[in-house]
Amino acid sequence: MHKLTKDIAPLPFFGSAIISLGLIIAACLAPDLSARWFQKANDWIIRELGWYYLLAVGGFVVFLLFLAISPLGKVKLGPDESSPDYSLGTWIAMLFSGGMGIGIVFYGVAEPIMHFSNPPDAVAGSPEAARDAMAITFFHWGVHAWAIYAVVGLALAYFGFRRGAPLTIRSAFRPLLGDRVNGPIGDMIDIFAVVGTLAGLATSLGLGVAQLNATGTYLMGIPQTIGVQLVLIAIVTVLATLTVATGLDNGIRRLSEFILILSFVLMGLILVLGPTQFLLQAFVENIGLYIDSFVSRTFHIYAYEPTDWVGAWTLFYWGWWMSWSPFVGLFIARISRGRTIRQFLLGVLFAPAGFTAIWFTIFGDLAIWLDTHEAAGAIARTVSENMPIALFAVFEYLPASDVLAWIAGLLVAIYFITASDAGALVIAMITSRGGEEEPALWLRVFWALVCGGVAGCLLLAGGLDAVQTAAVIAAAPLSIVMLFMCIGVWKGLSDEVALTASAALPSTPLAVSEGALWRRRLGAIISHPHKSQVESYLASTVAQALEAVRVELAKRGHAADVEQAETGVALRVDLGDTTTGFTYAVQPVSQPIPPFALTDSARSEGGRNRYYRAEVFLAQGSRGYDIYGFSKEEVIADVVAHYERFLHFVALRS
Repeated sequence: MHKLTKDIAPLPFFGSAIISLGLIIAACLAPDLSARWFQKANDWIIRELGWYYLLAVGGFVVFLLFLAISPLGKVKLGPDESSPDYSLGTWIAMLFSGGMGIGIVFYGVAEPIMHFSNPPDAVAGSPEAARDAMAITFFHWGVHAWAIYAVVGLALAYFGFRRGAPLTIRSAFRPLLGDRVNGPIGDMIDIFAVVGTLAGLATSLGLGVAQLNATGTYLMGIPQTIGVQLVLIAIVTVLATLTVATGLDNGIRRLSEFILILSFVLMGLILVLGPTQFLLQAFVENIGLYIDSFVSRTFHIYAYEPTDWVGAWTLFYWGWWMSWSPFVGLFIARISRGRTIRQFLLGVLFAPAGFTAIWFTIFGDLAIWLDTHEAAGAIARTVSENMPIALFAVFEYLPASDVLAWIAGLLVAIYFITASDAGALVIAMITSRGGEEEPALWLRVFWALVCGGVAGCLLLAGGLDAVQTAAVIAAAPLSIVMLFMCIGVWKGLSDEVALTASAALPSTPLAVSEGALWRRRLGAIISHPHKSQVESYLASTVAQALEAVRVELAKRGHAADVEQAETGVALRVDLGDTTTGFTYAVQPVSQPIPPFALTDSARSEGGRNRYYRAEVFLAQGSRGYDIYGFSKEEVIADVVAHYERFLHFVALRS
């Protein structure tokens, strides 16, 4: 039992598990009652908080675009000399597969054709309705959606990799709450994040299983029933459990690259088999329509012409994206170490949004074109009666429809698996002790099974509608968390700018090796130690050096403590209520072994491709250099130099 509990953060794990399992039990024992409560809560949120949802998402977009173009965009999500863990292509593929892969397959035809046949502002079936349909679809799946993800992703990547905090949602609140994030308040923040993630993930899995069921119906005549969908969820959950056990690099990464390629293959076939010239022209016009309506739709709540449409579509999407933001945000943070804030934001906001623009043009405009020509309205009627088979209703009018259907089915299945196992990995990170980047295997497997269980039970409690309302409900508390995240990021970056401008803190170590010590230091620099080696160094040499400084400070009347934990060793000096105090911490930080070094013994060590650094952290985050191999005297010299400059900085501020 002790071996299991040492891997988890007790309150976030047990609190989230109890709420999740309680939801599963309630949905199974009283599905009708659960469905009614979900619907009542959803109706209240849309009626009373719809304006707030639109205003919040608009604020996220403005805040992130400002950061991207400002000088703050140059700040790295990690030490100054760090480089990205993944290539640009792999990074974008993983962004997209973790973000909304299932959704675009489900809604690729359904949403444009539904807005075309039942538009909020135009005459149904008219050219104006076609233009509005695509502009609305681009708006729902474009920059605004990814801005919601980017808020959480940026906060976690900045505080996790720049400041050395654990990769948990609570870490973004440290500038606002201080050490209180390590207590019950931080635990509650993480519980909100886990429950919200489960609701958002259940929405995506519900859409995915409906699409898988429709694929089976089209290809093999399998009936579309809740029972069949529960079986499909069970099968995919087992597959997701197997892939989540392989970790991020071996499982999710490879699947992400494969599905991006498969998606382009499917789009290429549709482009060739369909009305190619029309689709290319439509893409150009759609971009213009999207840009033209970007600001007006951001704040369009239909206050002067009340309609249920905005709640059924825009507010549902904003709720879905917000409820899923802890999952996607933490996932994209995990894969974005080493990129600058500008690279991160431009990539997250525009690369996946560009892909979805191409996808919706090819599938959505094709559906509209067919519906006004060969189909003569049949596609719109089919979609209104049975949305999951929208994609196959279009395939019926194209050559090689069976081949296209098999590719689409495979795509949905893999998107389903990657969403489930990435979600399980992220929830395991939030509920693990210290926000481990690679949580314990049993923890990943547990959450993979819970994700499948929540999705299945929400289907029992009202089908796809109940799944969707759960996402909107979960977004309410999470939206507040996200607003405070923006404040936390701004405060953290402002502090960093102030420190840099004062030149109070160096970016390179001040200790200099002399005599025979340079040989040992050189050996440490070109080595690639294991985590255990770095931890042993911290527990001995670094801890002794910090203790020596603490004793000397105590003799001079300065209160100081030396703290040792799994995350490293730290010296903290209390300078009174007027400052935040001085912190000098050294933590083991994982880094990829440089390619040029993989020819040495590292390659023979079981294929190991990462090593650990003994990295220096001050209160404002990582200083970006490694002291592994420093002698005790060198560590003391480095601490004293940083302390001297910190006192100078405090004097300037006062």
